[in-house]
Amino acid sequence: MAGKGTASLHRKKVRKVVYQFFDLTKKESVFITIIAFLLFVAGSVTPYPNIAMWFGFALAGYSAIANDSIQTIGTFIASNSERRWYHLWLYIGGIFVVTVTYSWFTFDGDVSYQRLATKGFSEAPDTFTFLQLAAPLILLILTRMRMPVSTTFLLLNAFSSEADAIFKVLKKSMLGYVVAFVVAIIVWLLVARFVDKYMKGKPAKWWMPVQWLTSGALWAAWIMQDAANIAIFLPRSLSGWQFIGFAGYIFLGLGLLFYLRGDRIQGIVQEKSGVTDIRAATIVDFVYAILLYYFKGYSQIPMSTTWVFIGLLGGRELAIAFVKRTSKHSARVSVNKALKMLGRDALYAAIGLIISILLAIAINQELREGIF
Repeated sequence: MAGKGTASLHRKKVRKVVYQFFDLTKKESVFITIIAFLLFVAGSVTPYPNIAMWFGFALAGYSAIANDSIQTIGTFIASNSERRWYHLWLYIGGIFVVTVTYSWFTFDGDVSYQRLATKGFSEAPDTFTFLQLAAPLILLILTRMRMPVSTTFLLLNAFSSEADAIFKVLKKSMLGYVVAFVVAIIVWLLVARFVDKYMKGKPAKWWMPVQWLTSGALWAAWIMQDAANIAIFLPRSLSGWQFIGFAGYIFLGLGLLFYLRGDRIQGIVQEKSGVTDIRAATIVDFVYAILLYYFKGYSQIPMSTTWVFIGLLGGRELAIAFVKRTSKHSARVSVNKALKMLGRDALYAAIGLIISILLAIAINQELREGIF
């Protein structure tokens, strides 16, 4: 009898999982249809390099910014939720245009601030594979699942011609994670009690322009690092019309992102402690901007800004948990909860890393030979 009861319970669990899967499929039917259509188009345009180049760029442009929006403009969106979306869009979009225009003029048509001049990425692709065009779609799927994966690993690695290039990007990204984690703990252990004590009630009016300036500086620093992830599909030196297509498309894509208020990935930011407060958001953006500017000067090797970001938020959450646990604050946050949140974000980023390396190995024969 016990065996029959166990079997019945097992069948109920299986049915529940099946029902949940079909419910999810029904809810995401439009998204699944769009992904299937884009996969079909990717397969159709693969033999035609000129078309594949712009198709891949179009997918990478939206998917990279949609996923990475939580890093740079996520707190900006969260703390300005009462403002009209197009005011936020015109500000952030304008900074994007100015930043890439400066790189285009200064570096002879290169919009990546020479991040793609690194050995292993310096040659623009003249042919494309289906998996290279599918990589941005995989990123879109992971974004839909609220996974803050690294666009640097997922998109750049698919084009790397040398295993050493991937290892250098990985090494710099891991260093970024550790530095951001440690810096965040130190900073928020110093300021957490000050924030709780003095940053109460409605923020003063001067916080708004300070936050907008800080967010703008952070956004510019992110572009200097991660424009390479989008431009990887394109020639390393863009003509005038190519640059207009590049900048114009991303500008309009940002408009859609702000209209959607960051879409589902924005939930990663919303669940963190206090980031909807403009003062807390400003501190997060200020520290993050300093870190990105530091690593920009550290070397020209591309890096994952996602790993820096999750290290920053992880260290911040842990520091806040320690401070509130040892104080008489009524709304205590347990260290275990902070560690769980930190581990989950790191796990999602690690999943993206594993997928990106598998994609790179599957795509590139020279890379397989270099690794194995």
